[in-house]
Formats: sequence, structure tokens, C-alpha cells
Amino acid sequence: MSDDYQALGLIAGIEIHQQLNTKEKLFCRCPTTIRETEDSTGEFFRYLRATKSEMGELDRAAEEEMMQVRQFRYLTYDTTCLVENDEEPPAPLNNEALDIVLTIAKVCGMTPVPEIHTMRKLVIDGSNTSGFQRTALVAMNGTLPGGAEIETVCLEEEAAQRIEDTFFSLDRLGIPLIEITTSPCMHTPEAVQETAAQIGMILRSTGRVKRGLGTIRQDINISIREGARVEIKGVQELDLIAEVVRREVQRQVALLEIREELKRRGASIEKTPVDVTALFAECGSRVLKKAPMILGIKLNGFAGLVGREIQPGRRLGSEMSDYAKKCGVGGLFHTDELPAYGVTEEEVAKLKAALSAEEQDCVIIVADKPQRCQCAMKQIIRRAEMAFEGVAKETRKMLEGGSTAYMRPLPGAARMYPETDVFQVRVTRERFEALEVPEMIDDTISRYLKDYGLTKEVARQMAYSERRSAFEEAIAAGIKPALAERAFNSTLRELSREGAQVSRIDDEDIGKILQSIQSGDVAKEALSPILKALSEGKSPDEACAIAAPKVSEDELAAIIRRIVTERSDFIKERGNAATGPVMGIVMKEVRGSVDGKIVNQILREAISQVLNTP
Repeated sequence: MSDDYQALGLIAGIEIHQQLNTKEKLFCRCPTTIRETEDSTGEFFRYLRATKSEMGELDRAAEEEMMQVRQFRYLTYDTTCLVENDEEPPAPLNNEALDIVLTIAKVCGMTPVPEIHTMRKLVIDGSNTSGFQRTALVAMNGTLPGGAEIETVCLEEEAAQRIEDTFFSLDRLGIPLIEITTSPCMHTPEAVQETAAQIGMILRSTGRVKRGLGTIRQDINISIREGARVEIKGVQELDLIAEVVRREVQRQVALLEIREELKRRGASIEKTPVDVTALFAECGSRVLKKAPMILGIKLNGFAGLVGREIQPGRRLGSEMSDYAKKCGVGGLFHTDELPAYGVTEEEVAKLKAALSAEEQDCVIIVADKPQRCQCAMKQIIRRAEMAFEGVAKETRKMLEGGSTAYMRPLPGAARMYPETDVFQVRVTRERFEALEVPEMIDDTISRYLKDYGLTKEVARQMAYSERRSAFEEAIAAGIKPALAERAFNSTLRELSREGAQVSRIDDEDIGKILQSIQSGDVAKEALSPILKALSEGKSPDEACAIAAPKVSEDELAAIIRRIVTERSDFIKERGNAATGPVMGIVMKEVRGSVDGKIVNQILREAISQVLNTP
């Protein structure tokens, strides 16, 4: 495949979804706390179905979700309420969340809408108990420093956390979420990743977004010339974005090549499935042998194309299987990959004969209950017909490594309609102008380099750290920047690599330890063991008592005299060069309880006495 993305006509845009770090959820007063499933206080069940829009239309994505009748299970907690259960109307929109979104819009030079109207977006995959997600347009038309255009910024509610296929936890449902959508203005994989990084930097700069896995997701819209717009959902790792784009371009190029090959061959589809259950009565494949029904379909002229790789680990047959799975079947078999999986060469020959398949044809079979088989065959035929068009407009999910799988058709306008239970919110000029624009992290890094003398990498780590504010407060309180950085960054990283639970350490406790070091009550050499003790749940006083027990000046002098006396021969042999090795022995014994400068001063005096004694 050519790497000339301009020649391929690559067009890409990105949508960033980021959880906001507010005290309360968007439409209720519940906390935005993620819980363990073991903490659940109850559960309930729902069946969801799509409804027609005000124009009498049914959204195609929702329609496909209704192909299976599924019961959804939801866990509740003492931190969730009837709003999440969809048993009580929503409360007014969270103003704290709105101000965060307006601040980000202001950073991007956007124009806020004068009046915010909440909409319902139809979602019946079980992730919303109501069958829709509430979302509101907040601002439009902005530009990033790199030149990428921001089309819209929206405020919406987060979906429920999926535990398994139809099993959800309600702790996440309703957390405020910002959605930032760019225009389709990017033309290389690297440009998409760079734009996502810029948006992420702006979000982090506010200090008002949640951190950690799952709190930010990128959806990427991609198309090439003669291809189609495809939306890839749920890319969580920034470093994978460029690879996701590359693999989608590869997929679309491969599908267009398959389209041309099908036309050249004069390929066609036999649209009447054939029952071939009896052929596999003694099959070595347990799936086929035990299946109530096995249906087969012949694709004329498709031989070698169903098994052709279109992405790493993905083939045209994988695409057909994705569609079939919407009916509840586990997958499909096709003659491009058989004999295999317990199916013999003889059984393949019988299968081809039963469907009158020639060498240039491909046969696909599915095995399951009759109703599922019939549904799956309709989906396989539908996807095979799409192969003649090339690339289908789809919503896809990212797989490990950056390849993707089909989720559902691209939704249309029929999925959106007004929310009648939430009041409109006016955005006045005074409110928007009063919002403070935060310092951008890129500027913070430059300031740390200039004012604090940190190295570029350390400055970057500190600027992106969740402990950035505490770090700056410590410096403002008189702590030297190098020591503050060690306490809030470097030492914590080292302890984390050793397995310590550094997330348990409170910023305020670190501040207390730094003040003790500043006052001379604790030696800075004891910082690491003290922080380790804090990570184990000890209080600052307990941590200092364990890691740096107090040693008086008289006790220190006695320790030094003893150590110097024990090593007098070594000292006389090495002279002042013995100071360093003996210093290490003393510091190990006092365990960071005394500042190294004080130890060094007393030790030098003691060594001088030994050297001056005949």
C-alpha cells in the first residue's frame, strides 16, 4: 500500500470525549465516584427498544441494535439515585461542569451559543437506562494552535460502565463529559495524533478533568478517495492513534481492490441459503456437530477474497463474521480457510458439491439455532453485497494493536430529538468573559525551565502531574524547587516502580514532610523511606518515627566518635579521603534522622582529631 496519503485522498477528523472532574454528576447531585462492583446495594433489569423520530424515521444504528431482544442488568450503589435508574426526572444542568466546558471553549477561541438546549441522543446498546444520552451544544468555531479547526464543543452525560455484554454498573452513568469535535481537516496519521495531543494538553491545563484509564476516549473519522466515512470508537491510547488511521487506510484500500477484482471476475451472490446440517453429523468440529442447524451460502467468484487480509489479523471474512454476530451466532466458517477447525477435506468437497460451487467460488456456513442462522445469513449476504460497493459507512470499534471491527451503521439525524425535562440555560456575555483562562501546560513547562531550573523532561513530567498544584504551593511556602520536585515526582516514580501504592499518599502529607525537612527536624535523605511509609497507610508522624527517628546532637556525636574510633587505622591510612566512606556508614546508622551537612561537619572534626593525634 502506498504511504502517499495525499494521493489516497485521506481526510480525517477527531472527537475527544473527556470526563470532567466535578463534585456532582451532570443531571443529579450524586458524586462522580467510581465504585467497586462488590459495593453494589442492588440491581434491576431493563429491555430497551428504539422509537421513531418526530419525522417518523427510525435510526438505522438503533434499528440494528434491536435485532436481538436483550435483557440488560444494572448495578446500583449508595452513591447513585433514581435519576440514573430513569425513575425520576433529571435535575437542572450542572453549572460547574458548564463553566469548565465554557473555559475550554474560550481557550480555543470559540463562540458560545446564547442559549443551551439539551437534546436526547438515541442509544439502545444498554449503556443508558433511559435508551438515550443527554447532550448539549455549548460552543462552535474555534482553532487550535497547530491550525486544526474545532467545529463544536458539547457537554453530555457519560454512559454506564459495561462489565460484561449486557451487564452494566451505574456509578459512571451521568458523570459530566466534554465532547470536542474537529473538522475533517487532517490528511496524515501523524497530524491526527498531534491534534489529539494538543487537545489533551488543553484539557489537562484546566486541572478540572479526570485522570486514568477510561476517562478519555478518542473517536476518529476517516475516509479516502472512493472510500467512505468510517467512525472508529473508543481509542484510549494517544500513541495508537496514528496506527489506527494507518490501518483504516489500509483496510479501505484493500476493500476497494477487492471491489475491482469482484467486478473483473463478474462475481455474484446466491441469495438462497441451503441447509447442510446433515453433511456435518460426524464432523470433528464440536461447533458443527452439535449445531441444531447449519446453513450455507455460495458466493460466486469470491474464492480467495473472503480470506484476503485487509488489516493485520483481519480479513473480509472477519467483516462478514462481525455482521453475523449481530444475530447472536459465534461466527462463521468459509472455504477460503477450510479444511481446518476439525473440518476435513472430504467434508469441504461435499459442501461445495451440495451448493454446486466451482473452484472460483467461496462457500460460507453458519451454525446455531434456526432463527439465529437465518438472521445471520441475511447479514452475511448484506455484507457480501457491500463488497461490490467497496467501503461501507460504519461505526467500528478499535481492537488491540489498532485494527478495528464492525459495531453498527453510522447513525443519522433521526437519533436526536429535544429533551423536554431539562430547562434551557442562557450563556451571558458577562458569564463568558468572567471565566479565567488557565495557563497552558506548554507555557508551564517553559516557566519551570526558567524559574525552577528543572530539566526539560522533569519539567514536562511535573507540568502534566496531578500533583502540580501541590508542587507549586510547596515552592511558594519556601521549599526549594529541586526538593519539591523530588517529593512530588521523582521519588514517587521510583517507589511506584518498586510496587508502592503511591496513589494513597496525600499531597497535604507530603507538604508536612517537606516542612519538617525545611525546619531541620528530618533529613532530606529520609524522604524516600518516609514516602514509602506513607504509601503503606502511616501518618506523617508515624512515617517520620519509623524512617527517621530523632537523634540528638549529643547522640550523633557519640555515634560518630564510636565509628571513627572503630575505623581509626583506616582513617590514618587514607587521611581526609576516608571522610566519604565513613560518612556513608554514619548516615546508614542514623537512617536519615540528621541532615547530611551537620553529620559532615561533626565527622570532619572527629577525623581531624584522629589524624592530629600522634
